Amino acid sequence: MASKTMAPHQSTGDAMVENGGIKQKNVAVQAKNRRVLNDIGNLVTIRDVESKLPRPITRSFGAKLLANAQVAVDNKNKVVARAGGARVAAKAAAVPKPPTKKVVTAKLEPEIIVISPDTEEVKHKEVVKAVQNEKSIVKKNKKPPSMTAVLTARSKAACGLTNKPKDLVVDIDASDVDNELAVVEYIDDLYVFYKLAENECRPHDYMASQPEINEKMRAILVDWLIEVHDRFNLFPETLYLTINLVDRFLSLKAVPRRELQLLGIGCMLISCKYEEIWAPEVNDFVGISEGAYSHEQILKMEKTILGKLEWYLTVPTPYVFLTRYIKASIPDNEIQNMVYFLAELALMNYNSISFCSSMIAASAVYVARLTLQKSPAWTETLGRYTGFSESQLLDCAKMLATLHSGAPGHKLQNVYKKYSKAEKFAVALTSPARSLLPSSS
Repeated sequence: MASKTMAPHQSTGDAMVENGGIKQKNVAVQAKNRRVLNDIGNLVTIRDVESKLPRPITRSFGAKLLANAQVAVDNKNKVVARAGGARVAAKAAAVPKPPTKKVVTAKLEPEIIVISPDTEEVKHKEVVKAVQNEKSIVKKNKKPPSMTAVLTARSKAACGLTNKPKDLVVDIDASDVDNELAVVEYIDDLYVFYKLAENECRPHDYMASQPEINEKMRAILVDWLIEVHDRFNLFPETLYLTINLVDRFLSLKAVPRRELQLLGIGCMLISCKYEEIWAPEVNDFVGISEGAYSHEQILKMEKTILGKLEWYLTVPTPYVFLTRYIKASIPDNEIQNMVYFLAELALMNYNSISFCSSMIAASAVYVARLTLQKSPAWTETLGRYTGFSESQLLDCAKMLATLHSGAPGHKLQNVYKKYSKAEKFAVALTSPARSLLPSSS
């Protein structure tokens, strides 16, 4: 029976061949290679060396000691390995070795990092010393207040002339920096352009050139258009653009009395197509006017209006400035609705065309703050963004306050009823600003 050939077992040099196999017998040699547990890593700690040396261990000296100790340990291992390997080679020479695979092992040398506490302590002491020197310099340079300064401050306090913090201008666009639709980079330039362009599209005093129309008829038309606008639930921009188109057309052409309502319908149809997402159809206006005008008449009037105005529809109405000035007022819902109430009263009044759109908007904000007793009534922020001072707004503001005062007893009640509802915070029921009313009232 043939004997079974065993695969050779690789050891550290202490193997012996016996009866066709390889066994580990050289216990004595193996015992010599053994070391105590704390020497397995072939490391010599700084603490062991430091206990035998009189001098302190610096970083360079410690590294040198560790290198020397490592070299000594490596030399000892090489001597032992050579002696054991020679004996094993003599015994295994008679037996042929089967081919074996070479195993390559990488020798990992431990990384030793020595941190010297001396440098950290020195740096800390230097930083503390620098801070103390800086504090002492500040104390030396700080001068106590003079007696004159103390007496002046006491005199101001006694007379009530203490320095009060100034009303700073608030950046109303700071919260919209990340909103691309707010175009914060261009918003100031846009309103500079609006102020330049508002005079180009302002209607002039046209009642003298209208033989069949008077101010009362215009007020009735505007009141009805406000009702239609509210019934169709249209955008605010649509209403302001509609009134602008009516006044501009009447400034250019005389309109018979029987076609005044048709003019209002045509202007609102154009404004809806310009501002609304879902504009009402022509048949909707035929129905709202109770069949007073046909489908063809409305379309013909629309064409006439666009031709007379030369398709100039992009104009800065009061609403364009209202949104900006309300924002500058840092408003709540109540003051916002009050501003819109006063602005719509101005739409109905023919005398308001003597004021530019930006002044009407700024005056509405000013009167609303006075009416709701907001203090101060006119802030530096409002002055900065509107470009008007409080004194410049007085004439227009007095007109708005008078309109508010007469709204409850006026025959045309659509605006008053609209802003008397709870959803509009019933701002129309608020008492008008008495300081702006004529003294006779």
